Amino acid sequence: MLLIVKRLVFGLGSVSDLNGGFPWGVWIAFDLLIGTGFACGGWALAWAVYVFNRGQYHPLVRPALLASLFGYSLGGLSITIDVGRYWNLPYFYIPGHFNVNSVLFETAVCMTIYIGVMALEFAPALFERLGWKVSLKRLNKVMFFIIALGALLPTMHQSSMGSLMISAGYKVHPLWQSYEMLPLFSLLTAFIMGFSIVIFEGSLVQAGLRGNGPDEKSLFVKLTNTISVLLAIFIVLRFGELIYRDKLSLAFAGDFYSVMFWIEVLLMLFPLVVLRVAKLRNDSRMLFLSALSALLGCATWRLTYSLVAFNPGGGYAYFPTWEELLISIGFVAIEICAYIVLIRLLPILPPLKQNDHNRHEASKA
Repeated sequence: MLLIVKRLVFGLGSVSDLNGGFPWGVWIAFDLLIGTGFACGGWALAWAVYVFNRGQYHPLVRPALLASLFGYSLGGLSITIDVGRYWNLPYFYIPGHFNVNSVLFETAVCMTIYIGVMALEFAPALFERLGWKVSLKRLNKVMFFIIALGALLPTMHQSSMGSLMISAGYKVHPLWQSYEMLPLFSLLTAFIMGFSIVIFEGSLVQAGLRGNGPDEKSLFVKLTNTISVLLAIFIVLRFGELIYRDKLSLAFAGDFYSVMFWIEVLLMLFPLVVLRVAKLRNDSRMLFLSALSALLGCATWRLTYSLVAFNPGGGYAYFPTWEELLISIGFVAIEICAYIVLIRLLPILPPLKQNDHNRHEASKA
């Protein structure tokens, strides 16, 4: 918090290595692009449960929604920290100052509205805890509209996050500068990260409950089928774009960028191989590792296209300072701590097994 105050009082240069060539650094690449990607669990499950009518995944919705709410809120906070003249941020929302042709405008407004939508989607858990039955009943009458809006908004701004780097043109390495394919790649990685984070977080929660929670492994296994399809589509399109534009030879150049490319590809191929083998797919540890690998693969793509593979020329260089890294780590720590506190206070997780549920209630009392 002290570093954030220092940045707000003394400016970006007091805590960061940002410069004229690199106006965006780790706060955008990690906190926003990767952070909101990790926060897509609630959105991905909303599509599965409410759009494609896969009601069996409903027990996973509330934990994923809570993580999404925190992830997007901290992503929005990172934008506030990253913007040079942060006191001008309110102009985003004043009609006379709208720049409707700006990708940044669409992203900022969509994210802000979506955070409010997620708060409304999560409100029933709070109302249940407080016993506000009348308010809960009224909210449920309009929940269908809120859910529909919640499914639409991330589809818009997650694809726009890919559009951000189209204008950078040749400044982005050809292995990642996919132009009109960038929005689609960004949207695909958002879905992959969304479903993968549900398995990742769910596995950690199950480990923390030491087997006392409901067995959700069967749901995780079903989710892996969707993840496999999305990964396959992404990899085919990724290589297809490179072949179509005659850039595949760059993947075998033996330089730093080719190494980053193959790290990304291998991280995405690992879940595909594991999830195709029935014995491995039914192993809880392999499910966890596969989800982690998919998350890291998509995170590598987002980090590289937005920062690592970006070269503005003119002798500019950027490497995050320890203050930048500590602020990012602090955001993650805040999210984890708040998540743990709220799942203990609110009816977010499915009921524990009966023999342990009584002990859990007694400990709360």
